[in-house]
Amino acid sequence: MRIFHAVMRSPNLSDLVTSNIWYNNLYLPLVEMGHNMIEFDYNMYPLLLHADPARPGNQEFIEIHRPHMESELLKQIRLEHNKKPIQLFFSYFYNSCISPSIIEEIKRLGIMTVNFYCNNVHQFHLVSEIASTYDYCMVPEKVAMKKYIAIGANPIHIQMAANPNVYRPYLLTNEFDVTFAGQRYANRPQIIDYLLRKGIKIHVWGPGWLPSTSVEKTYRNDNKRAILYSKIRKSGLHLPVKVVRWLYQQPMEKRLHEIAGPSLTDEALIKLYSRSKISLGFSVVNNAVPKGEPDSHLRLRDFEAPMSGAFYATGYSEELEEYYEIDKEIICYKSKEELADKIQYYLGHLTELEKIRKAGYQRAQRDHTWIHRFIQLFDIVGLKNIIYF
Repeated sequence: MRIFHAVMRSPNLSDLVTSNIWYNNLYLPLVEMGHNMIEFDYNMYPLLLHADPARPGNQEFIEIHRPHMESELLKQIRLEHNKKPIQLFFSYFYNSCISPSIIEEIKRLGIMTVNFYCNNVHQFHLVSEIASTYDYCMVPEKVAMKKYIAIGANPIHIQMAANPNVYRPYLLTNEFDVTFAGQRYANRPQIIDYLLRKGIKIHVWGPGWLPSTSVEKTYRNDNKRAILYSKIRKSGLHLPVKVVRWLYQQPMEKRLHEIAGPSLTDEALIKLYSRSKISLGFSVVNNAVPKGEPDSHLRLRDFEAPMSGAFYATGYSEELEEYYEIDKEIICYKSKEELADKIQYYLGHLTELEKIRKAGYQRAQRDHTWIHRFIQLFDIVGLKNIIYF
């Protein structure tokens, strides 16, 4: 099958675009399956960086630059389609990348269109204008399916996975007890700081963990509050509980700074799984929600970590039970207290830890490769008969 592949090589737009996560996971497996791949030759990153029209200047940027990308996209597709028919247009596009009229033009060429997007739970607005124009939308978050259906789109639930040719174990020493590599946001700092205060040796890497000028100011304020609290205690003065908590706020930022490192390359991240006894994951994508629990969903990490041979501990999600046996192939937690207890238990029971680690690796290898996912997708959309290996 000939596939026109319009997917950025990495989703990590803030990390100087040094990663090849999507290339490794969404391009190479299709090549391995034997498909004839045509990669869109264009720098999409400026439009992806300006994707949110709510931010000042972004809408104007989109209106100026999107037409040029659309023109180049149609030019390359028509050129390749005239050489030999293209069966599938596969993209990772936001509204900022393409307008519905251009998708319609691609469809009129007789090419099936599929868009993949994986931040639907909290950023669906970035694709809401184009989703219904595509023939199909490939959606990994089950809880987001109703959003697509509500606007008349045709979503297919295809979960994340990992490429075993890229994500694999390395023969390295387990030099770290607990590690996490990823961006700082949502409830991650609070959970990691709690683990530190429980005496757990954890290290983190990624955007937002290293100190900045604002963090240095926080250090000073924390120290001042601690000194003031000490003076008040000695004086015997009684203050409201909320005030005491504020005054006694521990220097969390300083603690996090001491165990933090910069963003890792793809290879360094994969090797980190083999350098760690326990690899940590998070399911929550935000803290601020009007009602109920914070939003959460499965993510790429839930498959790349076990595929890399990690002993993986992540936030509980009911959907995870469809892909792993909890506490037999991976472990999950519903609170920071439960996470701390499980970490301490398994660090003291390494034989059990190793058994779960191996089981998680074997399950990922058996059931959670991108080839499995693409076979599922092509079967649903009616392209199964032209798959070849």
